Amino acid sequence: MASSKDAVVLTVDGHEVRVSNPEKPYFAERGIRKIDVVEYFLAVGEGVLFALRDRPTTLERWPGGVFEGARLSTRMDNTGDAFYQKRVPKNAPEWVPTAHITFPSGRTADEIAPDSVAVVAWCANLGTLTFHPWPVDKTDVESPDQIRIDLDPQPGTDFSDAVWVAPHVRELLHELGMEGWPKTSGGRGVHVYVPIQPRWTFTDVRRAVIAFGRELERRLPDRVTMSWWKEERGEKIFIDYNQMARDRTIASAYSIRPRPHAPVSAPLDWDELPDVHPTDFTVLTMPERFRAVGDKHAGLAGHAFGIEPLLELAERQAADDGLGDLPYPPDYPKMPGEPMRVQPSRARRPTGADG
Repeated sequence: MASSKDAVVLTVDGHEVRVSNPEKPYFAERGIRKIDVVEYFLAVGEGVLFALRDRPTTLERWPGGVFEGARLSTRMDNTGDAFYQKRVPKNAPEWVPTAHITFPSGRTADEIAPDSVAVVAWCANLGTLTFHPWPVDKTDVESPDQIRIDLDPQPGTDFSDAVWVAPHVRELLHELGMEGWPKTSGGRGVHVYVPIQPRWTFTDVRRAVIAFGRELERRLPDRVTMSWWKEERGEKIFIDYNQMARDRTIASAYSIRPRPHAPVSAPLDWDELPDVHPTDFTVLTMPERFRAVGDKHAGLAGHAFGIEPLLELAERQAADDGLGDLPYPPDYPKMPGEPMRVQPSRARRPTGADG
């Protein structure tokens, strides 16, 4: 490691990675500096690279660190302190690989597709805290190779409610001949990853997740909801099926979440879930856990399940209960077979209700 007053140069995987402003506070409440963030990703390098390798990846960049009042830019307001970067930066070294992807709008981009820990470290120097990989390999960006089940607590529920639902997710997966690997989201939710054969389109896989969520909702109507509209969800765990739509991503394992205590998304064993809390896993605690137990998601590599049972379930739900597609995110073009994207309370509003 070479250093100067203003920068540190690390040698990672045979590449030089320059860390500018290494002493810059990134999580001031915890005393975590920019160099600590980079060194965190090096400490969990094998795990985070397994989550990202050869996947087109959106970078969530917080170049000023996380501080009180900091906010993320959105499509409607780009004046935030942090932002999503979907296209590879123009100053990227030649050893940073990319993948060519197509957005729902039809526009295209070259996204970073990490193939080494050096690439992860280089992204961390840009202020990347959270990595958002697509569920595809860069060799076939049209065919997902993972199902990602997002157990999203709604107001009135929390992490413990997501944990309560999680074993029922696993039970249903087993009935379908599948297995899942859980992790904390880094926030209040739980994510379950299911490796699948890359034979189906995004539309197929999203349909499979909708069928899965509906069956879980049928079994647990008081605890689970599939309603896209927040006003209809209630105090339940929402199965966010649109996380499997094209260009929708989930924070990767080992990603840092932009909260004052620097939490990270932690892969777990199923039997650990009832005994942990998201705050157990942070930039400061995860390196030691990783040294002790390794990557709890490594087993994903040895499996690739078919989704035929889920597509057959979707067919039965359509035939028996008349259940078709569900709404896509609002920025999507209108999709074939999609119901109206109208908030239920607005759809029911009588003519002249606005005066």
